[in-house]
Amino acid sequence: MKLSIRLAHISAAFTLAACAGSAGAQSAYPGKPIRLITPYAPGGGTSVVAHIVGQKLTESLSQPVLVDNRPGGNTIIGTEALAKSPPDGHTLILVISTFAIVPSLFPTPYDPIRDFAPVATLVNSDYVLVVHPSVPVKNLKELIALAKAKPRQLNYGSTGAGGVQHLAGESMNIMAGIKMQHIPYKGSGQLLPDLMGGHIQLSFQSPAASIPYIKNGKLKTIAMGGEKRLPALPEVPTFAEAGLPGFEVNTWFGILAPAGTAREIIDKLATEIARVMTSPDITGKLDSLGTYPFISSPEKFAALIKSDIARYAKIIKTAKVTTE
Repeated sequence: MKLSIRLAHISAAFTLAACAGSAGAQSAYPGKPIRLITPYAPGGGTSVVAHIVGQKLTESLSQPVLVDNRPGGNTIIGTEALAKSPPDGHTLILVISTFAIVPSLFPTPYDPIRDFAPVATLVNSDYVLVVHPSVPVKNLKELIALAKAKPRQLNYGSTGAGGVQHLAGESMNIMAGIKMQHIPYKGSGQLLPDLMGGHIQLSFQSPAASIPYIKNGKLKTIAMGGEKRLPALPEVPTFAEAGLPGFEVNTWFGILAPAGTAREIIDKLATEIARVMTSPDITGKLDSLGTYPFISSPEKFAALIKSDIARYAKIIKTAKVTTE
């Protein structure tokens, strides 16, 4: 009897110690700088959002959040780097909707569901169709007419084969009955100089990346891909208003951690992200960039990823999209 009582005391002591250790680990996080990978080159909309979020989380978590651009391999290089990172919450990745597209087009060294822990979504961005000023069109109808008159002579750039921008161009080809030529890049940092230099004629770009060049006249806007006009670009019509109803192009931004990251860390990150992304100074910056907060729980983000993987797989099959 005395032995069993003593064992019970020992068991209880170990349980309390484990709980204390867990609580200590949670309160100690983060214990060092956090690396925020973006699988794109510097200069694009993803980097802009990453730096905004990183700066606010640095203040909130009292540890530096350092943006690490890892472009290449159709986002696979940067994404694989996260999958191979320790699941301690000190390495994260900022992804966009392309994360749900890539597995349907390329063999990946990771499983998009099994190898990652969704943390939270951040913002949503409705893309803008921009053209070089030398393209002799003033609106979408004129652009479509020009593309019909010159099949495969209008080149549209994207930040990688199989991404949201690529699929947007192929969808527009189908819906408008035109044939624009796709030119893939490794990121907006390389694409935008070529677009402004007239080496390609058009691109679907995030407002965050394109608004400065729209404002200074280096790019012209044709239409934007949401259901309503953006406050930052009130003069730009939606595709429905411009004459192509049913056509939309947008993307979500979200944070992932490696699979196996402690739930306490995931919850702490999700709470801090929701708090900073809805703070007045952040929402003001997002408005100026043409994006808006899109906050969800880890569970809702996981469900969104699964549904988008299925949705984009269907689009790719129907439109016979290839990366060649």
